[in-house]
Amino acid sequence: MNTSRHIYLQMKSLEEAQAIFFDRFSFDQYLRPESIPAQEAAGRVTAEPVFARFSSPSYHAAAMDGIAVRAETTFGTTVDRPKQLRIGKDATFINTGQIMPEGADAVVMIEHVVVVNEETVRIESAAYPWQHVRKVGEDIVATELIVPQNHLITPYEIGALLNGGVFDVKVKQRPRVLIIPTGSELISQQDLTSGTPPPGRVIESNSAVLGALIRACGGEYLSHPIVPDIFEEILNAVREATAGDADLVIVSAGSSAGSEDYTASVIAELGEVLIHGVTMMPGKPTVLGIIDSKPVIGNPGYTVSAIMAFEKFAQPLISRMLGIREPMRPKIGVRTARKVASKLGIEEFVRVKLGRVKDTVVASSLPRGAGSVTTLTEADGIIRIPNHVEGVKAGEPVEAELLKDLAEIENTVVVVGSHDNTLDILANQMRVRDFRFSLSSSNVGSLGGLIALRNGYCHAAGSHLLDTDTGTYNISYIKRYLPDLRVKLVNLVYRQQGLIVLRGNPKGITGIEDLARDDITFINRQAGSGTRILLEYELAKLDVTPEHIKGYDQEEFTHMSVAVNVLSGAADMGLGIYAAARALNLDFVPIVTEEYDLVIPEEFFEDEKIQLMLEVIRSQPFKELVRQLGGYDTSKTGTVLESL
Repeated sequence: MNTSRHIYLQMKSLEEAQAIFFDRFSFDQYLRPESIPAQEAAGRVTAEPVFARFSSPSYHAAAMDGIAVRAETTFGTTVDRPKQLRIGKDATFINTGQIMPEGADAVVMIEHVVVVNEETVRIESAAYPWQHVRKVGEDIVATELIVPQNHLITPYEIGALLNGGVFDVKVKQRPRVLIIPTGSELISQQDLTSGTPPPGRVIESNSAVLGALIRACGGEYLSHPIVPDIFEEILNAVREATAGDADLVIVSAGSSAGSEDYTASVIAELGEVLIHGVTMMPGKPTVLGIIDSKPVIGNPGYTVSAIMAFEKFAQPLISRMLGIREPMRPKIGVRTARKVASKLGIEEFVRVKLGRVKDTVVASSLPRGAGSVTTLTEADGIIRIPNHVEGVKAGEPVEAELLKDLAEIENTVVVVGSHDNTLDILANQMRVRDFRFSLSSSNVGSLGGLIALRNGYCHAAGSHLLDTDTGTYNISYIKRYLPDLRVKLVNLVYRQQGLIVLRGNPKGITGIEDLARDDITFINRQAGSGTRILLEYELAKLDVTPEHIKGYDQEEFTHMSVAVNVLSGAADMGLGIYAAARALNLDFVPIVTEEYDLVIPEEFFEDEKIQLMLEVIRSQPFKELVRQLGGYDTSKTGTVLESL
C-alpha cells in the first residue's frame, strides 16, 4: 500500500461535485416500503398515494349547539313576527357533532332560541338550508386523495388519515447510514477513564453530530467502533459496511491529503472514487465514491468541515432516496460589519452573527477554523462567498442563509468592539431575564467598535481606550471618531489587565520590561484594540520598541485566545485580563486596573432590548456572576458615566 500524500489535482466545484455524485444513483424505489400505524406516521414519507376509505363526516352532523329544524318551516320569521316551534315535531334539541334528525337540514344556535316551556321554543329569525350543519364528506370524501406518494407526513395530516379511515399507511423505510469513525487519536466517551482525554487523544464526537443530522433529515444511523489509522483495518470496515444493509456509508476523517488519510485509497480499491476534493471551505477534503452500487462519502475530520460536507452531499442524497425536496433555509439580505477576505478559486461558507440595526441586518463574521464547532453553535447565519471573488467589502450587501429564527435576530442587541468575558455572562443573563431577547458580540477591538458605531453597524461598542495624555478612558476617542453622534457612556466593569504567564511563572516574568528579553516569546493583540494601545503606552514609557520583542507581530482578537497561546506553549506571555488567566489556571502579573465601557447611541438608548440589557447589567445576579470570574470591580457597573 502506497502511503504517500495525495494531492488534489482534480478538485471540482460544489455544483460539479454534486452533479457527478447524484447522477450516479437511481433513486426510484430505492427504499423498501413498510406499513406502520397512522398514529406513528408523522415525519415519514409515503411509499404510495393514500386515499380515503370513507367520508368525514360520514353523516350530516350539527356544527353548533341548538335546535335542528327543517329550514323551510322557519321562512318568514322576523323579530316582529317570531315563530313558535314544537319540540319533537318542528324542532329537536341537538349538540355539536350529533347526527341530524331525519328531515332536518339546519341548526338554529342555542343563543337564538327562547324556551317558552318544556314543549315549545320561540325563534326570531329564519334559518337557511344547511345552516350550521356539517354535511357528509364536507372534510373528506371517500376515495379522495389524502396525501400523494413521496409526501412527508405532517402531524396535522394524522387527523386526516384517521378521519378518512386510514389506520395503517405504507411509508418508505428510513435510509440506513453507517458511520465509520477513523483516527488513532480518537477515544470514545465510554472509554474515557478520567475527566479529560490523555495527551494526544480527542473525544470522538463526529458520529454523534452526524447521527443527529441523519435523524433530522429522515434517516437512521449506526456508528461503527473507532477504526485506527491502519489501511487494512479501514479497508475491512468499509468492505463489511458496503456489503451489509446500509444505504449510505460515511467514513469520518481520513479524507484529506495527509499520508495517513486512507479513505480515497480504500474507496479506489473497493470501488470508484468519483470526487476527491471540492473547492469549498470548510469541506475541501471531501471524498465521494461508489462501492457495490452504494454511495460512500469520505467526510473531513474537523467537525465544521464534516457538518458542511454532510449538508452539501449526504443530506441531499438522503432526501433523494426518500423522494422529497431537501429542506431549504430562508435567506435575507445583510451587510457585513467589516471586510471578509476570501481566496480566489475557493467557495467559502462563512459563519456569521446577525442583528438588525435600524433598517439593516448586520453580519459579523466568526472565526473560520474548520475545527471550531462553537462557531456553528454561535452562528445566526452563513454567508456564501463565490469562488470568483476575493471576499466581501465592509458594508457590502450580501445574502445570508438563516440558521436561527428571524424574530430572534430582530431582537438581538449587536455589540461590536473589545472582547471581555463578561459579555458572555450578559448574553446568557439576558436570555434568562426575557427569552425573547439576545446579545451578539463581535471582537474587532475598541477602535473597531467605535468605527462600527459610526457606520451604523451595531447598537453598542465595547471600549477601553486609554488617553495616554489624560489617563482617562474612551471620552477623547469618542469625541474624535464620533463627533456627530450623541452617545451615552455606560460602565460595564473595571478590570485588571496584566501579563498572562504559565502556572508557576517559570521564566520569572515581573513586568512589561521582560518583553525585551531574548528568551521571551510574546503573543500580541490586534492593532486598534484597547489592550494594544495600553501595551504601546507602557512600552513607550520604558523606551522599548517592537523590533526588540519576539512575537510582537503575532496577533489574537480575544483575551481567551491570548491565554490559550500561553497555555499551549506557543508564547511565554501575553497582555490580557485576569479573568482569562484564571479561567485556564494560568498565573497573572497585574499591570493596571482599567475602565471597560459600553458606548450606546442615544437613538437606541430607550429601545426595549437596550433597556433590558441595562436592567441585567445593573442587577445583583449579573454583578455576582462577574465577580466570580475574578479580576473585576462592579462598583460602577451600569452607571452612565457621560452623555456626549
